[in-house]
Amino acid sequence: MKQYLDALQHVMENGVEKENRTGIKTRAVFGVPMRFDMANGFPAVTTKKLAFKSLTAELLWFISGSNDVKKLQELGSHIWDANAEADYWKPKAKFEGDLGRVYGVQWRKWKSPYTDEPIDQLANAIDKIKNDPTDRRIIVSAWNPAELDMMALPPCHMMFHFFVVKEKLSLLMYQRSCDMFLGVPFNIASYSLLLHMVSQVTGLEPGEFVHILGDAHIYENHLEQVKEQLSREPMVLPKLWLNPDVKDIDNFTMEDIKMVGYEHHPSIKAEMAV
Repeated sequence: MKQYLDALQHVMENGVEKENRTGIKTRAVFGVPMRFDMANGFPAVTTKKLAFKSLTAELLWFISGSNDVKKLQELGSHIWDANAEADYWKPKAKFEGDLGRVYGVQWRKWKSPYTDEPIDQLANAIDKIKNDPTDRRIIVSAWNPAELDMMALPPCHMMFHFFVVKEKLSLLMYQRSCDMFLGVPFNIASYSLLLHMVSQVTGLEPGEFVHILGDAHIYENHLEQVKEQLSREPMVLPKLWLNPDVKDIDNFTMEDIKMVGYEHHPSIKAEMAV
């Protein structure tokens, strides 16, 4: 995870002070790329503990196409609770637990203005990987300008793009807003997991996860935590195990996904800005 730690150090040293909607100032840099080769191990941060079960639950929730926070809670994750309860969102919720037209809905049920049939972007991408792997349009977008005000939180990780070469599948993700301490390690592991899952169901080897950070920032109330993390020595990366019997992206469960050999430093607590 040297790539992540280098990026964190870069923002710490070169970031400029910025205001934002949360009221907590950030130290920010614009435009930071990172590359993670899956052959080198699964990119789980080791300088603190990664909430792997929570991110796995969230990814499965995205893949299911759900907008109901209660479904995510049933999988054991509460990371969207604050957004569901936020004052700016609650008056818009159509039912208790409704998060609106968030990530999974856009991935699996994008509304077309021309037809009543929803567009399943993820299924379409997997079909193209299998049947037209040289296509340069194997893209899934969560950024739907027509529905941004219908979301509890507009997407931070906005779109991802698949690339196939020499029987290897790679994935590039663009993230517009990047909480370097709390969010980015979570996002790296989540999209690396998605890459492995899609690779398995398409019969390819996982290649690289390429992460493009837009507004890469450290909140001012995370600065001491970042200093603590950067003082720690990284450990050997773990491996990822997926149940080899799963051949359909919709059939993965929590029990089908595990990290093997994950060693890490203790957790470092910090408050999430909502």
